[in-house]
Amino acid sequence: MAKDKSIAVYGAYGHTGRFVVQELRKRGWTPIASGRDAEKLRALAAMGIETRAASIDDPAALDRALAGTAAVINCAGPFLDTGAALLEAAIRARIPYLDLAAEQAAAQATFEQYGARVREAQIVAVPAMAFYGGLGDLLATAAMGDWKTADEILIAVALDSWHPTDGTRRTGARNTATRVVVSAGKLVPLADPSPERSWDFPPPFGTQNVVGVPLTEIITISHHLQADEVHSFMNLAPLKDLGKAETPPPQLSDDGRSAQVFLVDVIVRKDGKTRRATAHGRDIYAVTAPLVVDAMERILANTRREQGVFAPGEIFDAKAFLEALSPKHLTFKMA
Repeated sequence: MAKDKSIAVYGAYGHTGRFVVQELRKRGWTPIASGRDAEKLRALAAMGIETRAASIDDPAALDRALAGTAAVINCAGPFLDTGAALLEAAIRARIPYLDLAAEQAAAQATFEQYGARVREAQIVAVPAMAFYGGLGDLLATAAMGDWKTADEILIAVALDSWHPTDGTRRTGARNTATRVVVSAGKLVPLADPSPERSWDFPPPFGTQNVVGVPLTEIITISHHLQADEVHSFMNLAPLKDLGKAETPPPQLSDDGRSAQVFLVDVIVRKDGKTRRATAHGRDIYAVTAPLVVDAMERILANTRREQGVFAPGEIFDAKAFLEALSPKHLTFKMA
C-alpha cells in the first residue's frame, strides 16, 4: 500500500466520518478507518475498507493506526477529548493533521499549545476545517480580499432545520466553556444573554431573527485576520430543533445527504464600505467532507510544505478554494 494514497480517518464510522471516507474513495484515496469502537469498524471492513481500532488513550495503538498514512483527518468528537491525542500522534508520525472541531476551546488549544511543536515536526495542522469553522473562515477571508484590516466581520448562518447527530449532542454536553467573540480587537466572553438581531439573508431564507452563536470561526478568524469586531449568529429554527431531545438524527435521502438547506452569509465592513460572501447548499454534515478532503489534498500537493498550525483562510487561497467547491458541493457568491 502506497503511503502517498493512504489517509487515516479517525472516527470513520460516525455520521460525518462516513461522508469523509466516501469522499476520499471518490477522489482515489485509500481511507484507513480508525476509531475507538471495533464493532462499528467491522461494518466498514465489510465494505472493503482497511480498519485499525485504536483507543484515544492508547498512544501505541494510535501510532499503529497512523502508520504508513500520508495524513490524518480527525472526525471524532468531542474534540476537547480527541484533538490533543490525535495531534500528538500526527506529530510522532510527522504527517498533516486536520480536524472538524466546533468547540472553540479545542481549536484555541491547537493554536496556542501546538504551534511550535508542529513546526518542529515540519508538518501542517489545520483545526476546525469543517462546516462552521472552516467555511465561515474561508468566506470571511474571501470577503476581506485585499483589505488588511476591517471594522467588523459578521457571520450569519441560516438552517431550515437541524437534526443533530449523536456526536453533535455529545459535543454540546461536553462543551461547557464560555463562548468568545472579538470586540475592540480582543477575544472576550460572549454577552449574556446572547445578542439578538434581525438579518436579511439572501434567498431562500430572507429576513430572519438571529442570535449570537459563536463557534470555531471566531477562533480561526482571530488567528489571522485583523478586525475590531467579529461576531457570529444563527437563525432560531435550528436552535429550537437542537434544544429538543426528541429531534431525530439526520434523515438521509436517496443521494445519501439530508434535505437540510443551509446558507452562510458573511459581511465585512471597513470605513463605510461593505463586502459580502455567501455559501448556500445542502446538509451541513455532508458538505464538511469535501471541505476537509479538499484541504488535505491541497496540503499534500503543496511542494512548499508550510509548517505550523494554520486557519483555513490563512494557508489556502480562500476565494479559489470556495470556487473549486462551487457548484458541485455548494453555491459560492461574492458581492
